[in-house]
Amino acid sequence: MRDSINMPIERLGFDRRMTKEEINSLPISKYDGKIMVVRTEDGLDLALDELREEKFLGFDTETRPNFKKGQSNLPAIIQLAAEETVYIFQLQYLKFPGKLRGIFSSKEIVKAGVAIDNDLLQLQRLGKFDEGGFVGLARIAKIAGIKNHGLRGLAAVLLGFRISKGAQRSNWGSKDLSNKQISYAATDAWVGREIFLRMKEMGVMSRDLLFDD
Repeated sequence: MRDSINMPIERLGFDRRMTKEEINSLPISKYDGKIMVVRTEDGLDLALDELREEKFLGFDTETRPNFKKGQSNLPAIIQLAAEETVYIFQLQYLKFPGKLRGIFSSKEIVKAGVAIDNDLLQLQRLGKFDEGGFVGLARIAKIAGIKNHGLRGLAAVLLGFRISKGAQRSNWGSKDLSNKQISYAATDAWVGREIFLRMKEMGVMSRDLLFDD
């Protein structure tokens, strides 16, 4: 899949921010690999057996949008993108069990994403865990001199495509996620992993910069 990704960074450079118009002119892309929606104990155990063998994961969460002032919702799903599969954990069925939190505590497994501070803060409200191995891609981008820091902007600058945000404010608390929601959620986590791997190839990461913990 990665062979088909265009990498325009050498052409664009880091001297300026890629504009919204430039991003919108790029071809749209989405994750087209295997997706597993996890909502049972057996599914969780199978997913964790595979995730524990991974070195680099893309990480994201989705939360049901707030429609009332002062309302605050907890994450409804967690997405973890492995090399061959993206796992979507529906927390209304699973809660946030200790064995899933173990992945988030492991310093041996990279979990890379954009704007992860709030995601982690909200997950801590579901269940306490020691945060290990998390990489904030926006922070690394700033250090590298990249002017775009959001997931969509980094995908455009580093990977050469744009991603849809059309399902962002949909009902992530739904018992049955739509195909559009599943595709959207999987794509966000997959892109986080791809951006991490691209940054790693570029050599902009060093061990002292890597982890946020």
